[in-house]
Amino acid sequence: MDTNPVAAAGGPDAAASRPVPVAAPARKSVLHDMEQTRLAIEMIRLGARLQVLEAEVSLPRERLTRLYKELCGASPPKGMLPFSTDWFMSWRPNAHASMLLGAYCFMVRAGLLDGIRATLAGFRMYREHLSTTGEAAQLSFTRAWMLVRFYERGMLQLARCQCCRGEFVVCAHHARQRYTCGLCLPPARAGTGRKSGRPGA
Repeated sequence: MDTNPVAAAGGPDAAASRPVPVAAPARKSVLHDMEQTRLAIEMIRLGARLQVLEAEVSLPRERLTRLYKELCGASPPKGMLPFSTDWFMSWRPNAHASMLLGAYCFMVRAGLLDGIRATLAGFRMYREHLSTTGEAAQLSFTRAWMLVRFYERGMLQLARCQCCRGEFVVCAHHARQRYTCGLCLPPARAGTGRKSGRPGA
């Protein structure tokens, strides 16, 4: 029995003539591309800024820009995203932020969702609640997205009010055991400002 692998295969000439197998190049899944496009369209229709799209969707910036222009009829707005946690601490925005973050946490716990899917579901729940009460929205989708990022990074958290037992957004370094929310102990000028208007950008 010939144990020489080259001879067994037909000699060195035959070995040299056989094509060397080449690994097939990785191809991007068409279904994944379609899913990402649908996600981008859904976020744009809810008012997401281009920076938010780039952070959550694995599509090129040029394609996201074209989608935005086609859906909104205008170029994406420029400028930095809101990056301060202070905005969520004022009276009315805090009530809305607490409502939205509660909806997000519910979606994570009971809805088996995470990441941007949980944010989208929580934002829809927030808007649906406002549609039943008739109150104007304080949070745009971009604000809601930033709120969730601050929460996930530990910069904001939920604290339980000792009076109503509801959970409200607080700064992590201001969290304390005996917390009273702004609804149970409103500031002197609470509710005197304009109630309607454009949600925070």
